Amino acid sequence: MKATRFSVLSILLVLVFASAQAGNGWSDVGSPLSGQPEVIGSFTSGCIVGARTLPLVGDGYQVMRSSRNRYYGHPVLIQFLERLSRQAAANGSRLLIGDLGQPRGGPMPGGHRSHQTGLDADIWLLQQPRDRLLPRPNTESLGAPSMIRATEGTLNYANWSPRYRDTLRQAALSPEVDRIFVNAIIKQGLCNSETDRSWLNKVRPWWGHDAHFHVRLACPPGSPQCDSQKPVPYGDGCDPDLANWVRDIVNSARNPKPQKRPKPPSTENLPAACYQVLNGGMAQRYGQAPSGESTFPVRSNRNDAELMQ
Repeated sequence: MKATRFSVLSILLVLVFASAQAGNGWSDVGSPLSGQPEVIGSFTSGCIVGARTLPLVGDGYQVMRSSRNRYYGHPVLIQFLERLSRQAAANGSRLLIGDLGQPRGGPMPGGHRSHQTGLDADIWLLQQPRDRLLPRPNTESLGAPSMIRATEGTLNYANWSPRYRDTLRQAALSPEVDRIFVNAIIKQGLCNSETDRSWLNKVRPWWGHDAHFHVRLACPPGSPQCDSQKPVPYGDGCDPDLANWVRDIVNSARNPKPQKRPKPPSTENLPAACYQVLNGGMAQRYGQAPSGESTFPVRSNRNDAELMQ
């Protein structure tokens, strides 16, 4: 009897472990769902049809951590990244591109709460010379250096470069960009150094983001089921609230506390249409929608908070 109970328990443990390793289904899909590009849902609960692949190497950029298979996005995102990279190349640099989204979007088993609709991308602040291409193993192992001295509340000028500021500014001035997330200490450094701070309106403070910046595009045309965020507040954001962010980061760095590992994002609140996207049934059931119209039944719009990692 004891041997039988032990055997059953062993089988259950194996099944639980296998289930945990399998992710949530979205990370198991190897390719986008073909069709008219369409974003469905919100940045923290959504998916995408017709995502495009960002080539691993291009003019002025290289994709990092490609083994994660998170280099897919809406065509507007791919075009934005390629344009930003060409601008970097013209200045002698090569951008290092982190996570975009999964082939059909959706929640990732770990690492992000957003990046679900093909409109988010992480770009390392560290840049390479334009003519330097990292060996493939290095793209998996190289770490991104922090650009801040957290306990002092200042930029780490040993790592910081004016080129990083230039790339941030070019991204912020792009009309398709809705907002950019950086560490509050980085934003404060820009507030202190810029004479024209109008472009800092889209640059938003957030925890982490001291080694990369996170670009989020606005909902593109042809995606009526895409949930937009509320507009960014008026002004450059160089205000007492930013100072409070920096103070909290400094206090947290000086008095670190154990942090619980965040739970993976839930799949329970995804739009119903996303399950059709995951299972590949959209094209067969609905066919192609006319340009500018959704292939899916209309649902109510909702705004999500600026939830990131």
